[in-house]
Amino acid sequence: MSKKAKDYERRVQLGDVKIENRAGGEGHTLSGYAAVFNRSSVDLGWFTEEIAPGAFTEALQQDDVRALVDHDSSRILGRTKSGTLRLSEDDVGLRMEVDLPDTTAGRDINESVKRGDVSGASFGFRVKDADWETKDGKDHRTLRSVELFDVGPVTFPAYPDTAVAVRSCEQWKKEREPVVTIRDFGREQQQTEAEGSI
Repeated sequence: MSKKAKDYERRVQLGDVKIENRAGGEGHTLSGYAAVFNRSSVDLGWFTEEIAPGAFTEALQQDDVRALVDHDSSRILGRTKSGTLRLSEDDVGLRMEVDLPDTTAGRDINESVKRGDVSGASFGFRVKDADWETKDGKDHRTLRSVELFDVGPVTFPAYPDTAVAVRSCEQWKKEREPVVTIRDFGREQQQTEAEGSI
């Protein structure tokens, strides 16, 4: 993943993962939901968020997504391009199935999930399209379309802010503020109420 993509990435824990034995006893498959639709996130500090059904439709058709442990590219579990990671959207959300590799990362996460030490799943993304509104007195974003980088099991869900989300929210707020016309000695100037007086 490029540095630019990493700068715009944010992770959200929304699902549970489990381990299943593959047919024929050849290894294990990790499965679960990396994202769930129409469920509001926890308070992210200055906004809440939810994912609209279909937000991953384009990503599933064009993005080469990796399955990573804790979003760490050195702990890769699978990849859509190789067929070891399978992603799909259903009525619940973004479902993932990963054929765990016989590597240190694969064996470690297999054991950690079976023991119940790791039970959350997450996804890394960049926003392509989103709507903002006020919901329950808080700014709220609904993700409509995302570029998908990675999915996978996580130890701790992370909710860091991103510059993209801040700029997007500030633009939305500015667009909804009433415009005030000020007349000063024949000059007309327009400003939003938030900009204050001249």
